[in-house]
Amino acid sequence: MSDNYHHGNLRQALIDAGVKIINEDGEDKLSLRKVAAACEVSHAAPYAHFKDKEELLAAIKSSVTERFMSELEKAEKKAQSAEQAILFMGQTYVSFFSNNPDYFKFLFASQKLVAHLEMDKEYPDDYPPFILLKQTYKKYLKEKDIKMDYKDQEAGLLKIWSSVHGLAAIACMTGVETSVDWNHIELN
Repeated sequence: MSDNYHHGNLRQALIDAGVKIINEDGEDKLSLRKVAAACEVSHAAPYAHFKDKEELLAAIKSSVTERFMSELEKAEKKAQSAEQAILFMGQTYVSFFSNNPDYFKFLFASQKLVAHLEMDKEYPDDYPPFILLKQTYKKYLKEKDIKMDYKDQEAGLLKIWSSVHGLAAIACMTGVETSVDWNHIELN
């Protein structure tokens, strides 16, 4: 058996293999046959979990998003204020992707995520982790009684997101050597 599958959760092993295939070869090269080969199982085995490539792809995106969202929600819940929640979520963002660089590449290089920055509107199709960040940022502004127009709020949100996203991108880069412990980075 491969390193990804040891008679455990074949569905998750197929999802993880799918992430690697997409990152290495592109989404158009993804197939149930390829994920089966990567997991060293029969070509029929993936069909017990996915009816076709589209269902596998949806499961990959859902799995990665759920894992990421779960970690962000844990960080947000342990905070005692919105300001602390933003810091904890930022640390979690960097740590999560430094530990899962394949997920970073998959989400931000091959998927079409939606994130509306307008602070005065809600969009149900926005990427769930972004919705959480936006909601937490709004709480922060309210807690601190910060008054600013929507354009400045949007700029503030963008600064927060781009800071942690940039750090996560650097953490995921191969060839970058640093003494920074990405799992315990201080954001202030």
